[in-house]
Amino acid sequence: MRIGNAAAKQLQLDIYGELMDSVYLYDRWHQLISSAHWDNIIARADWLCDHWDQPDEGIWETRGGPKKFLYSQLMCWVGMERAIRLAIRRGLPADLERWRKARDAIYRGIMDRGWSPRLKAFTHYEGGEVLDAAVLLMPLVKFISPTDPKWLSTLDALTASLVSHSLVYRYDPLASPDGVRGAEGTFSACSFWYVEALTRAGAWMRRGWRSSRCSPTPTTWACMPSRSASRGSSKGTFTQALTHLALISAAFNLDRALG
Repeated sequence: MRIGNAAAKQLQLDIYGELMDSVYLYDRWHQLISSAHWDNIIARADWLCDHWDQPDEGIWETRGGPKKFLYSQLMCWVGMERAIRLAIRRGLPADLERWRKARDAIYRGIMDRGWSPRLKAFTHYEGGEVLDAAVLLMPLVKFISPTDPKWLSTLDALTASLVSHSLVYRYDPLASPDGVRGAEGTFSACSFWYVEALTRAGAWMRRGWRSSRCSPTPTTWACMPSRSASRGSSKGTFTQALTHLALISAAFNLDRALG
């Protein structure tokens, strides 16, 4: 991460999905939301129907100009899907036909324009040819199966380009200039997302990782992919092994909590 925050003046569409998902989980596992809260959800879902396809600055608050970031589109899908699911489960009033139309349009847009045949991966933004670790949330929010061939191919691409010693970079600012000066470092949340994505894909349990980059040994306990030679050797250490075990444990606990 780097110093500076321009969020106050930015459009960040992903927040609506994060909000809707939180409300859905609260209503399901803690306490049923009130009628007034549902009216607020309706207003936000209706707003999303009209604005989900706008370019924005995305989760990483880039300064390189608005784009149709895949993560923002993904979370707009989450927002619509959770609102629909909550309305159906509770029998609450909603314009379900309109909401479903928006949800399905978002899904098709991601699948058709967020996929790069050249990279064989889902990309940073629509029409782009660079990667973004935020797409690691795609199977975690149940947008795509964690064993879908397109997702496994994306996981391979992310492992090759953005992972170094089990730590994950958000994106490559050299390939996708973000308008912010300074060197980019790894981001802890992305590393957690990565391990959980691997766990759901079964990469930790089945014999060998799909990529030849992974060669587990008694000292590493798990595969240690490397972003590139310039980032350092992919040789594992005992400390890295413990880090992996902690991340795996957290991933399993989160998966069990959210269902």
